[in-house]
Amino acid sequence: MTTEDAYSPAGFGPTIRRHSAVLEMPVHYMRGGTSTGIVVWEALLPQDESLRAELLRHLMGVPQAGTERGNRQITGLGRGPATSNKVFLMGVEQTAHGIRLISTLAQLASDHAGIDWSVNCGNMSSALPLWAIDAGLCQLPPGQTCDIELKNTNTGVLTVARMKRDEHGHFTTAEIPGVTGAFPGVDLFLQSPVGNKTGALLPTGAVMDVIAGHEVSCVDVAVPMVIAQASSFGKTGHESIAELEADLPFMEALREVWIEAGLKMRLRRRDGELMSRADIERSETIPKVCIVGAPRNGGNIAVRYFTPQTGHASMAVSGGCCLAAACLIPGTTAHRLATGIAPLGTEFADVEVSIENPAGRLDATVVAALEGGEIKITSAAYRRSAQILMRGYVPLYRASAELASALTASMVIVD
Repeated sequence: MTTEDAYSPAGFGPTIRRHSAVLEMPVHYMRGGTSTGIVVWEALLPQDESLRAELLRHLMGVPQAGTERGNRQITGLGRGPATSNKVFLMGVEQTAHGIRLISTLAQLASDHAGIDWSVNCGNMSSALPLWAIDAGLCQLPPGQTCDIELKNTNTGVLTVARMKRDEHGHFTTAEIPGVTGAFPGVDLFLQSPVGNKTGALLPTGAVMDVIAGHEVSCVDVAVPMVIAQASSFGKTGHESIAELEADLPFMEALREVWIEAGLKMRLRRRDGELMSRADIERSETIPKVCIVGAPRNGGNIAVRYFTPQTGHASMAVSGGCCLAAACLIPGTTAHRLATGIAPLGTEFADVEVSIENPAGRLDATVVAALEGGEIKITSAAYRRSAQILMRGYVPLYRASAELASALTASMVIVD
């Protein structure tokens, strides 16, 4: 059986094999957006959680137990930072419209054995439709557009990925900040993104709030975010992140704004309880915060984005979707500064918003309309590019006897 046979739609996935007495796991080594990692067929993995974790650590070259400071991952496919230590476990399910890809992200780290199963990755998710097309699960003929549903089990988020080929069969390409050159383009549409964390488009009930002396807009589309005009802090929105982080009075003022805004938005912890001031002060995830300025380089708005404790080298995709939506809401800080954006109509339509950031421009799409004078948003999309770095088999030289036994049950190619 060839590798091509193993990836046939009828087989719905590749197979484990033994070569030179060593078990080998089929993987796609991929880049999605500015992240890299591997994509594997979940059905091949052991059901036992400890054995599954052992396998993923072998694949990425991280310690099997404890911490190993300075580990360079030279025995696996990981590359050091968290953005290059991602593994997607993939499956499919049938729907009335065809198949839906089911993804589960395992987030590993270079220097310890822990695996985080609580998050998704918007960047790496953009590799999944390309994987599905390459694996034969989805068809994309020349001159056609393909919409593929993605459901992430870590978060429950449903996304629709769109890819295109030209009449010659080549993928329509995209260039994105942080990646040199054009590669197959992927538009990822987040479905029903409004109020995912707070239940409201405007969590404070107002398009504008004055917090710690600064006018800000609090918007929840894909992620709750606090949007302030850069000029309110004496900035332009075009400074480098290093310059902003070195300005300690600015960082302290911004910190006070997002903490107070987080309390005003009534953000909640995972257990459903309201976040306390201490919770928000420690938070590494919500609320996001950004300062915005007038565009200078062909975009619609300029931004400097914080996650919130530290500055972002470019612009997170969820934050990009939120800021793009905020640009459409009359009266927000973003709407005040955004230029060149098509006005909303009464019919739902794609509205393109290009966001200038330290690494270039992030292009986002918001599907929106005006109903009774109020803005309605059905989905928000961000454009990424993806590529297959390599497809093949990873030998598991150090698999435990228990892992080898579990994997042999899935093996169909034996030499």
